[in-house]
Amino acid sequence: MTLTFAPVGLGARAADSETAIFAGGCFWCVESDFDHVKGVTRTTSGYIGGKGDNPTYEDHSVAGFREAVEIEFDPSVVSYEALLKTFFRTVDPTDSGGQFCDRGHSYTTAVYAVDDAQLAEAKEAKAEAGEALGKTIATEIAPAPKFWPAEGYHQNYYERNPVRYKYYRYACGRDKRIENLWGKDAHFGVGS
Repeated sequence: MTLTFAPVGLGARAADSETAIFAGGCFWCVESDFDHVKGVTRTTSGYIGGKGDNPTYEDHSVAGFREAVEIEFDPSVVSYEALLKTFFRTVDPTDSGGQFCDRGHSYTTAVYAVDDAQLAEAKEAKAEAGEALGKTIATEIAPAPKFWPAEGYHQNYYERNPVRYKYYRYACGRDKRIENLWGKDAHFGVGS
């Protein structure tokens, strides 16, 4: 059976780039992490997986959208498999109710595959994460529906509002939980 995948994003892509879409709780944090992965060329915070068109920060949760990040990457520098490993080690994939201090469906984890090959790799990565942790993984693996970029003030939030962002990330307990869960593998692939 061949799956049909929706087109992703609204921006132009470089011919030699590929796209990954990950939902990992607060999109500011996912964007920040992946902006520090070698081979990632662009990140866009946004919404995915809900009902309706043009979700906003104010209504995305009610419409069933998740906060997510569309990641463009150079496959000659970083593989999708490596990005998946980074994704799983920068979230708590065992939490089915949200991520860290952010609760509810819009903050749950998911990998949205843009083609059949990504779907297969994502399922393998989920199984590998479960084996590594010895726990059930709650992260959804699904074909990517349309990705909607978030409002401009959410893009690169961690760079434009560094004090607020660092306080939020610390107060939410994100890094502490990731480090407790993953140990030496926490933040795999994320450079400074």
